[in-house]
Amino acid sequence: MKIAPNNNEKKFSSDILLVTKTDLKGKITYANRGFMDIVQMDESTLIGSPHNIIRHPDMPKIVFKLLWTYLKKGKEIHAYVKNLCADGSYYWVFANVTPSYDSIEHSKVIGFHSSRRVPTKEALDIIIPLYKQLLEVEKHSGMDASEKMFNKLLQEKGLAYDEFILSF
Repeated sequence: MKIAPNNNEKKFSSDILLVTKTDLKGKITYANRGFMDIVQMDESTLIGSPHNIIRHPDMPKIVFKLLWTYLKKGKEIHAYVKNLCADGSYYWVFANVTPSYDSIEHSKVIGFHSSRRVPTKEALDIIIPLYKQLLEVEKHSGMDASEKMFNKLLQEKGLAYDEFILSF
């Protein structure tokens, strides 16, 4: 399913949590009603689909590289993400993505769990221009250049990624 983005923003209530679970390759295994409602897709469309079915082209790839780096190390990550809806609209979330472990020994990662909530305006005032810059650098010089730019920003602020993303 190829979605053509438009400039219509969808908002969801701050008391709604958007939840999905995926397998190790990022294919959706569960989606809650809030998630299905905002993306305007039902279970039959979502279950088994790659989670990037809702990836908005305005998202810099470096954010997802960072996300997968954390998850492959068994670490949780927080990130601001702009996603697509089936009708091409978009919505912003503040996501917390964590590894899911087997229920017997809790030693083997079997998938990932993502809970998303409404981001603050203050956070988006910082994230939106940053993501635009990162995306521009990626388009002209590649993802490595975008990663270098982002790492330089973190270094200048004297913050690790986690400290930076949780600071607003």
